[in-house]
Amino acid sequence: MATSKDYLAYVLDLLRDVSDISYKYMMGEYVLYKDNVIFGGIYDNRFLVKKTKSIEEYGFKETIPYPKGSSMYLIDIENPDEIREIVNKIYRDLKK
Repeated sequence: MATSKDYLAYVLDLLRDVSDISYKYMMGEYVLYKDNVIFGGIYDNRFLVKKTKSIEEYGFKETIPYPKGSSMYLIDIENPDEIREIVNKIYRDLKK
């Protein structure tokens, strides 16, 4: 099942307070970037982010985005401030 444009708009709204966000459409899904660094994606109407050390404390559910994909965290919160904090932590981890 491909991600709907409505769900993409919903996630982009949640990310509205995160600077330098962009996305690429790929095979019915969307890869999410912060300052040209992949931090997550939208797969089958699910907002997923890469697993990094700094966000383990949140206790997010792990899931596979697509067959043979790496495990990612499912973001199930709707607070833009908290999402900004999470994405910035992931970004810092990936930039190290």
